[in-house]
Amino acid sequence: MAKKNNNAEKLSIFALGGVGEIGKNMYVVQYEDDIVVIDAGLKFPEEDMLGIDLVIPDISYLTENRDKVKAIIITHGHEDHIGGLPYVMKHLNVPLYATKLTLGLIENKLREANLLGETKRILINADSELKLGSSLTATFFKTNHSIPDSVGVCIETPEGNVVHTGDFKFDHTPVNDQFADLQRMAEIGQKGVLALLSDSTNAEKPGFTPSERSVGVVLEDIFRKARQRVVVATFASNVHRIQQVVNAAIATDRKIVVIGRSMVNVVAIASELGYLEIPEGMIIEPEEINRIGADRVAILCTGSQGEPMSALSRMARSTHRKVDILPGDTVIIAATPVPGNEKYVGRTIDALFRLGAEVIYSGSNKGVHVSGHGSQEELKLMLNLMRPKFFIPIHGEYRMLRKHAQLGESVGVEPDNIFLVDIGDVVEIQNGEARKAGKVPSGNVLIDGLGVGDVGNIVLRDRKLLSQDGILVVVVTLSKQDGRIVSGPDIISRGFVYVRESEGLLDEANRVVTSTLQRLMSENVNEWASLKSGVKDSLGRFLFDQTRRRPMILPIIMEV
Repeated sequence: MAKKNNNAEKLSIFALGGVGEIGKNMYVVQYEDDIVVIDAGLKFPEEDMLGIDLVIPDISYLTENRDKVKAIIITHGHEDHIGGLPYVMKHLNVPLYATKLTLGLIENKLREANLLGETKRILINADSELKLGSSLTATFFKTNHSIPDSVGVCIETPEGNVVHTGDFKFDHTPVNDQFADLQRMAEIGQKGVLALLSDSTNAEKPGFTPSERSVGVVLEDIFRKARQRVVVATFASNVHRIQQVVNAAIATDRKIVVIGRSMVNVVAIASELGYLEIPEGMIIEPEEINRIGADRVAILCTGSQGEPMSALSRMARSTHRKVDILPGDTVIIAATPVPGNEKYVGRTIDALFRLGAEVIYSGSNKGVHVSGHGSQEELKLMLNLMRPKFFIPIHGEYRMLRKHAQLGESVGVEPDNIFLVDIGDVVEIQNGEARKAGKVPSGNVLIDGLGVGDVGNIVLRDRKLLSQDGILVVVVTLSKQDGRIVSGPDIISRGFVYVRESEGLLDEANRVVTSTLQRLMSENVNEWASLKSGVKDSLGRFLFDQTRRRPMILPIIMEV
């Protein structure tokens, strides 16, 4: 452990994403002028984020202190931990540390963003030790998760050791035979852990999470019973699940077709780096499906969350260019819906049944999916291995953090030493004492197309209004000389009423606009802002009285 220099120096720990929510994980450990960032993820938009593609953390605190940021360390290669990097690295040109597979997935993202050449990437493994700045040292330990090469991080600071578990479970029969390093975890705990940041995703689930290997047995059984094609949808980054699909296809003499851009990318990268073992000639192109018997084909695709543009959703709607679902096909959705995606998954399942497929999903067969996150007994085991003085539950919605806090109390962590934090809340530790110490700038940055952060609450509010009651555009031309109405008002309706069936309403709306303008001009109101405001108010009241709707009203006033 580094030597403390000054009693005034303090350790700060906070999250810019990943607490009180699922996704966009980003955690910060700061000791004076040295900052280490752990993970840089994204999350997918909520229902009220109309038109938004992705959500990333607000990194304004890091950009304002970019000279202090010594490294970004990535725990594993899932989107909610690496998806924000193409946006973050444009503003923070700092060294990026990750394990082999994780780095391979990151490099693919940076290449697409034209950032690969200017980003310093450093390969690490569980035995690496990094000196970061003048006061911080990072070491690592192997964990189990649903993607290989996952690690936890121990940041040694002058105040004490801060441990970030990453996403983890304790799988005693892992698919890749890479076991979690319990001995290393115990050694870290023996040396002393000042603060533990631990994955809370399954804090509500009692017992242990089953081994990933158990899914392979179920998949092979389904493959053997299927009389026609088998379609398997899963997360593209779940490399262990992909390997088990491959194993089931080998055992039942089926060729594999890989469909979906992210799935194709992950299979290619994981195979090239040696994390997937796929026999030569086993993967065929979609065009070859109809050339071999239906009982000899397995299709591996994206779409386990019912995403509208994913491969499985398009197959379910019969709009996929290369693959149709045929009666008698067996479709396996090897994932559980992320909270908020249930209705999209349900629609996809219904559509697949309508096409005559046999659909097997987590609601009908619990064996086709197991979580990559530890349940309550595993979370308690991690707490007992680390024996932290202070405990900060992370990676989960608030109820999960709360439940994890209760688990911490049950294994002996002092209640006053457990911190339930929101995004931006700073936990400050000095001379062995911890407290909440204000907030740093934080929140969501919304990505819409190529726009990053240019859509905020006001734009979202306008989009919501447009989606609910539509828009009326009122166009009026006034005379520059005497202010009289030269032409108009012309009212254009979109999403409010069907014009051909509402001519009377729109004619009356015309009269309301005309009389309002004449009244305002007779009162010597000539400013356009006041005229527009008057039109919006009077027309808005009239339309609400007539229809009980509040469309967006956009007056356009011109002078000639």
